[in-house]
Amino acid sequence: MSKDKHNQEILLIGIGNKFRQDDALGLVVVEKFRNQLPPEIKIMEASGEGVALMELWQGATTVYLFDAVNSGAEVGKIHRIDANVQTVPAKFFSYSTHAFSVAEAVELARSLNQLPPKLIIYGVEGKNFAHGIGFSPQVEQAAEEVLQQVIVELLRELM
Repeated sequence: MSKDKHNQEILLIGIGNKFRQDDALGLVVVEKFRNQLPPEIKIMEASGEGVALMELWQGATTVYLFDAVNSGAEVGKIHRIDANVQTVPAKFFSYSTHAFSVAEAVELARSLNQLPPKLIIYGVEGKNFAHGIGFSPQVEQAAEEVLQQVIVELLRELM
């Protein structure tokens, strides 16, 4: 069975705050995608506020979210979560300044039957979320790895 590329809407969402060091990860990753992907793949940036995320992904068939996480794992660790088959640990987004986090948005969308058919979350374990610009070296390296992994996944998706 071949996939109909014309009925697919692929959306990449980078989440973060560019003035909070490692928290800028999602924004930087999607910016790097801009010149490497076909124009029919939509690229958006978001603050991570849950209701806004649910509105952004409405109608998309495949969504990738990119964000820095803080779960206590080793800095730079890449977490890949398929939200259609596993829950998103709330502790990943515990540093969030939003009352309604990414994890809560995903779980609310799941309970309302409003998850996109495919929702993949890439979270990179951050270290420094203080005010400032620039990444921890491990986060910088992980961002490049995420970029390469997702390009491979998207090529498979589009074939």
